[in-house]
Amino acid sequence: MECTGRGIMWNKLSRWQVLLWWHNFFILWSTIDAQTRYSIPEELKQGSVVGNIARDLGLLVPELFRRKMRITSEAGKQYFNVDLGKGELLVTDRIDREELCGQRPSCLLPLELVIDNPLQVHRVEIEIQDTNDHSPSFLTKEKVVKIAELVNPGARFPLESATDPDVGANSVRTYLISKNEHFKLTVKNLKDGRKIPELVLEKALDRETQAVHNLILTAVDGGDPVRSGTSEIKVIVLDINDNAPQFEKQIYEANVSERSAIGTEILQVKASDADEGLNGQIEYVFAEQTSDIILSLFDINPSTGLITVKGVLDHESDSLHRFDVTAKDKGNPEMDGHCGVEIKINDVNDNNPEIVVTSLTTPVPEDSAIGTVIAIISTRDADSGDNGKVTLTLSPKSQFKLNPSISKHFSLVTNGPLDRETNSQYSVKITASDSGKPPLTSEKTIIVQILDVNDNPPVFSQSSYAVYVKENNAPGLMLCSVSASDLDSGENAKISYSILDSKVQDVSVSSYVYINSDNGSIYSMHSFDYEKLKVFQIQVQAKDQGSPSLSSNATVHVFILDQNDNTPAVIYPSSAALGSLSHQRMPRSAKAGHLVTKVTAVDADSGHNAWISYRLAEATDASLFTVNQYTGEVRTKRAVYEQDDSSQRLLIEIKDDGQPVQSATATVSILLEDGLHEPILDLRHKMSEPSKKTGRITLYLILSLASVSVLSLVTFLILAVKCIRGTRSSGSCCMRRSDCDDYKNPSRNLQIQLNTDGPIKYVEVLGGDMMSQSQSFRSCMSPMSEYSDFTLIKPSSTTDFKEVISVLDASLPDSTWTFESQQVSEFKVGHGVSKNMKCLNVLSTVNRSMIVKTENILL
Repeated sequence: MECTGRGIMWNKLSRWQVLLWWHNFFILWSTIDAQTRYSIPEELKQGSVVGNIARDLGLLVPELFRRKMRITSEAGKQYFNVDLGKGELLVTDRIDREELCGQRPSCLLPLELVIDNPLQVHRVEIEIQDTNDHSPSFLTKEKVVKIAELVNPGARFPLESATDPDVGANSVRTYLISKNEHFKLTVKNLKDGRKIPELVLEKALDRETQAVHNLILTAVDGGDPVRSGTSEIKVIVLDINDNAPQFEKQIYEANVSERSAIGTEILQVKASDADEGLNGQIEYVFAEQTSDIILSLFDINPSTGLITVKGVLDHESDSLHRFDVTAKDKGNPEMDGHCGVEIKINDVNDNNPEIVVTSLTTPVPEDSAIGTVIAIISTRDADSGDNGKVTLTLSPKSQFKLNPSISKHFSLVTNGPLDRETNSQYSVKITASDSGKPPLTSEKTIIVQILDVNDNPPVFSQSSYAVYVKENNAPGLMLCSVSASDLDSGENAKISYSILDSKVQDVSVSSYVYINSDNGSIYSMHSFDYEKLKVFQIQVQAKDQGSPSLSSNATVHVFILDQNDNTPAVIYPSSAALGSLSHQRMPRSAKAGHLVTKVTAVDADSGHNAWISYRLAEATDASLFTVNQYTGEVRTKRAVYEQDDSSQRLLIEIKDDGQPVQSATATVSILLEDGLHEPILDLRHKMSEPSKKTGRITLYLILSLASVSVLSLVTFLILAVKCIRGTRSSGSCCMRRSDCDDYKNPSRNLQIQLNTDGPIKYVEVLGGDMMSQSQSFRSCMSPMSEYSDFTLIKPSSTTDFKEVISVLDASLPDSTWTFESQQVSEFKVGHGVSKNMKCLNVLSTVNRSMIVKTENILL
């Protein structure tokens, strides 16, 4: 594909030069194997337009800046740039073809255009066309040629060749010589394209007629306009010696390794002379026009013509050296012969391959898909042939791989998932090896930074937290501090804490507590009251600041601890509970141990704070009455004497077991009366004489009660039979077998604690699950009760009541404990005591635990 470039400008060219350039050096671009080529002349003015690279590559001009189009050059110096506003490739520096490429027939400047998003590399070659900007020149301005007068016409004498830095048609095309009747000029074309001027004798010379002939040798190039250079040829006519040395070959060729040591023999030139004596003795020297480089690299033995290595050879600098050797005799006049020498420098694998990172994208997101291009890599090796063929390899088990691209280019792509939390950066070790023998290698390490992606949610240090706070706490008290960590980094690892909205006793949990969003500290909003709220849960959420954000939750269980902030309250006698004097009557015939009354009090607190004891503080006659410390029963200590006052006043102090101790008092007035039973007998007598109408109602009531009693008895028997059967099948619990099986889970860590300081006052059953609900239960029996029962609403579904029974049986060997399943959420607990059991309280079930308190158990 060919097209004519537009906008290329340069100065200091005449009109006919412009026309010639358009004819021979029009801009050419072509895409072959993803390569684009332009052709421009050298010495273009800075700012000249090479071509519209955006249009030729099919790119949109507005995208060039966003995609960061840039140029990299293997030449080291940057000669071109891209106008991102127009998409044009511009010349930015003076381009001298001879400086860049020397005498090579083709001069190419390889460029790489790198474009991001997505990463692309386009290879562009700029062909620098030669312009005729150099004239031919001779190494020496004057050449002396000595010719014997006896030399026959037709003899040829090589002259110095001119050099021209230009190439092709602009190089030396022909030679001219000034007019002379004795000489003419011929040009000898060598197989390598060089032209050697030779001076041909047309007419015999006569030294006596003219001893010196002055000629002008002109070298003309093929450029337009034509450029030329001159050299003076001074021909000196010699006398006598009429045979010049003759070489066996016109061109001698040899190959030598670039690693050849100094003194290594390369080849031997040999010439012969038909003359005798001094006229036939030959001396070998380098020709006069031999360059200093040749003189520094090679040496010639003047006697034998053996050419040896004098300096350090380098194939990469110059792979071929050409020069001339002159053989001179020692006659008078001196005669000489000439031959050419070509020495090829064989390449040795002495250059390590180079790894060039053309483009590198870093950091790389850790969620990059497999095959994402990370870098564009090229290789260079100054050697040639197999010594310059380079292969790249990566370290084994790498997360990356190399894909071959255009010539000597590779793309480094991902070959597996990346995880910044495992490796925040990867050191990609690339090894380059050439194909020489032995092969040479080099290594380069590319550091690929991994960009964090929010792929890890915050993780709490604990899945759940337990907080214990005393009631009546001060508002603003810090309850606890939760903490979470995030494996991500930066914004993705910044965590904020919040409390998820939920209800506690139909009130938003935010009215109870608040949390510091920065450090996770949880504070109370107000004072807690154990008697109103014993436990509640908080759902705390930790959320990072990534996009999208990730979060996790943890549960905080807040347990309110009871404080002794309630005084005992008297519930019997009722008048004492109201703060007035309670009047009781007692017959004078009462004996010792007679039960006069019972004072009963309750405490809203729990545990030790609710353990009530009774004490007789004051009495009219302290020797007559006693109060049971645990039951509050008021009994006579002895029989009533005649002299005892008929009115006795008792002040009973009621204390709990908390710290500090809370107490209350009850005042009881006891009247000692004679014949106290008579009014009761009279009342019964009067009640036995109802009217007929009242008798019928009484009869109906008796029948109804009898029916209910029979029905209750039948129901009780049925339940008893079921309980006995269940006991035989399940061991010790009267529940469904499935329920019992659930309670046999040993993972609940059931613990039962009994107080050891005196008579048993409470039993505490602890479970292991923090998610259970908590409730408080209390049941009090009549003072003379031998058997009582109470119901637990919504107990722990995992509490093993068999273990509770075994502990209680061991503690109360004369007691009988049964557990009866009424429904899924309700269990009945019964306790029969052979001695005097007065009150049994279930104080609370907290954290899947059941606390059972027995009061006033007389063992």
